[in-house]
Amino acid sequence: MNIKSLLLGSAAALIAVSGARAADAVTVAEPEPAEYVKICDVYGAGYFYIPGTETCLRVGGYIRYDAGFGDVGSLDGARATDVRDGTEQSTWLKNTRFTLKTWTGQETELGTLKTYTETRFNFGNTKNSGIASYNPYTETYNTGAFNKGVTLNFAWIQLGGLRIGKDETPYDQFIGYAGNVIQDTIIKYGIKDTNLISYYFDAGNGISSFISLEEGSGTTDTIDSYVPHVVGGAKYKGDWGAITGVVAYNSNWEEWSGKARLDINATKDLTLFVMLGYGSDDNVAKNFYKPWSGNFAVWGGGTYKFNAKTAFNTQISYTDAEDFAVAANIAYTIVPGYTITAEVDYYDNFDKDNSDAIGGIVRFQRNF
Repeated sequence: MNIKSLLLGSAAALIAVSGARAADAVTVAEPEPAEYVKICDVYGAGYFYIPGTETCLRVGGYIRYDAGFGDVGSLDGARATDVRDGTEQSTWLKNTRFTLKTWTGQETELGTLKTYTETRFNFGNTKNSGIASYNPYTETYNTGAFNKGVTLNFAWIQLGGLRIGKDETPYDQFIGYAGNVIQDTIIKYGIKDTNLISYYFDAGNGISSFISLEEGSGTTDTIDSYVPHVVGGAKYKGDWGAITGVVAYNSNWEEWSGKARLDINATKDLTLFVMLGYGSDDNVAKNFYKPWSGNFAVWGGGTYKFNAKTAFNTQISYTDAEDFAVAANIAYTIVPGYTITAEVDYYDNFDKDNSDAIGGIVRFQRNF
């Protein structure tokens, strides 16, 4: 064997061994690219696509802290029992709330499929989430600060114009709330919570309408048969403001009620409204759609924006049972999403002695 043959043989052996090792080598898979969350701007700011779907999701809510003081009748103050001597005395009305909201949207062959939920968690010193600490029927006062029950305020599905689920009745929502004051229901204009099946129709050119079949809520206003409460309404909206009307039939009590409203954009900084309500009382004095005393009630007020951060809001209300109320506040936005509101409220019944009450409330709220 010569040197040349030896070198050729060694090279062949090395090639064979290398080929065997290459056959036994472990193949490492390439990492798959990460699927990042995609922004969805079809339904407005804050939406993103749920990964792997065509559904857009938005999550938001607010944290709120309220401190009220004054007479209980004005819905701002609270009463307590002194822990040492048992006497009754005034105290702050406190409530902290965390509200979680979700929105979804998706385009389908039958129109836009939407959902909305809102869940509230409260900690305060009254049983009614800061509405009133004194119950005149049981003659009891607040029982101290504690966590309250979680409330499901909204949970509905809407496909096109058809909405089903838990919502606020459009008898209140469609026509609009009574101003931008905190205590806008010193004289109530409706009871909001209900299960419903409703249909919204947009005719274009600022004209819209709805029809709603509702369950109601509470001991006497939840439907007691297969006959639902029926609500309907229409609106015309333009650059100058809006005209809205709603009417409701309470099937339990066979009572009718309705509200008409005028909104005016007086200037770019000043908006005004007036809302008139009327309801029958043949079988019951108050009900789900006419919670005010008497037949007639009126609410009016407005908002004036001093600048981008500061606004003045007010509401004046009255019923033909001579209930009278005034609410006014200053709302100041410290930074975007964080607003402090200071409000003064007053109530009186001109037909009753010693029925006047006054109070105030300070609210800190962070929206996100």
